[in-house]
Amino acid sequence: MGYGALTMTETDNSAELLTIDHIRAAASRIEGAVQRTPTLHSKTLSQITGAEVWLKFENHQFTAAYKERGALNKLLLMDPAQRDRGVIAASAGNHAQGLSYHGTRLGVPVTIVMPKTTPLVKVMQTEQVGGKVVLEGETFDDAYAHALELEKEMGLTFVHPFDDPDVAAGQGTVGLEMLEDVPDLDALVVPIGGGGLLSGIGTAARALKPDIGLYGVQAQLYPSMYGMVKGEDLPCGGDTLAEGIAVKSPGKFTSQVVKRLVDEIVLVGEEQLEGALALLLQIEKTVVEGAGAAGLAAVQAYPELFRGKKVGIVLCGGNIDTRLLANVLLRDLARSGRLARLRVFLQDRPGALYKVMGEFNNHQVNILEIYHQRIFTNLPAKGLVTDIECEARDRQQLEALIVALQAKGYAVSMVELD
Repeated sequence: MGYGALTMTETDNSAELLTIDHIRAAASRIEGAVQRTPTLHSKTLSQITGAEVWLKFENHQFTAAYKERGALNKLLLMDPAQRDRGVIAASAGNHAQGLSYHGTRLGVPVTIVMPKTTPLVKVMQTEQVGGKVVLEGETFDDAYAHALELEKEMGLTFVHPFDDPDVAAGQGTVGLEMLEDVPDLDALVVPIGGGGLLSGIGTAARALKPDIGLYGVQAQLYPSMYGMVKGEDLPCGGDTLAEGIAVKSPGKFTSQVVKRLVDEIVLVGEEQLEGALALLLQIEKTVVEGAGAAGLAAVQAYPELFRGKKVGIVLCGGNIDTRLLANVLLRDLARSGRLARLRVFLQDRPGALYKVMGEFNNHQVNILEIYHQRIFTNLPAKGLVTDIECEARDRQQLEALIVALQAKGYAVSMVELD
């Protein structure tokens, strides 16, 4: 079970630093100050995936993410002098909000260093709950380095978002609750950025049910923990929907825990993340961010691992920019054939477009936008390119329209998503 022994140069003391007793103590410590979120069965997602799907709604926390569990546990374990001086952290958003909210609630000054690429919604929400935000660098690693500089300059206490046993113990309370609610789960599927959530949940789950399957999920663009446990040097970078788990370097402590406990780490692509996010909104009527959709994306992408099993999926966060959410939903409609852009080549003469519109009417396909192109084209001067954005009931209805247009002699192509 797990990824096997460490090398001779490594010393794994993680089993002593993070135990089920630490997690139970954290649960008692933070009780009443964080939401005891539900773990609910999804009949429809179970039918779609072939697994028996149970969802842990950590997006229902006050800050819309599990991160406040670990942040609060760490704050409560600090001595009064540290709290009075204040704390600092580097975060892509959710750790920032959790630490800012509970720090402000406890009277602790909080400074957060965020990458400049952080979605505006996370910056605003962090400031709204009392954190002072400093934007620095393009990645989490850039922000992390700057936060360590400010820690020394300002005499603050650094609160790591994941590579800290106290933080991981707080996150492990998610696992305690899931197995209290559904003791006979066969597997847990947990998103991985730096590894704090999986370290905590894995520690709790292995103690309560030693034979449970533990699966981590990373975005294909940021396979840092995956590469580490596989012994592969994989590139990390790019614009991922799951920016909350876009970490280039996993934690040293959390890596030890993951190596020891986890059965497998899988990777999911951007299209799979988008599809899972849209499905959760459509089926469960719940909003998650990209990282929050990673667990469901994995269950859909690797059916052979989960088919027929009772699977717990952590919806770890729900902080997503509304414009980005709208784009994801529209792209999902396009992939499913509900929305499309058809490119039709016409002769530039009166009535040409009218005749095409007749076919749309005959097939009950709704036209949303029409774009003509006469100048920037390599067609003859009397040629015309028309792009028609339209809405169909499903892909079959759209394909029937295309066949009908082609039967009338029109050259038609569908403009695909990249």
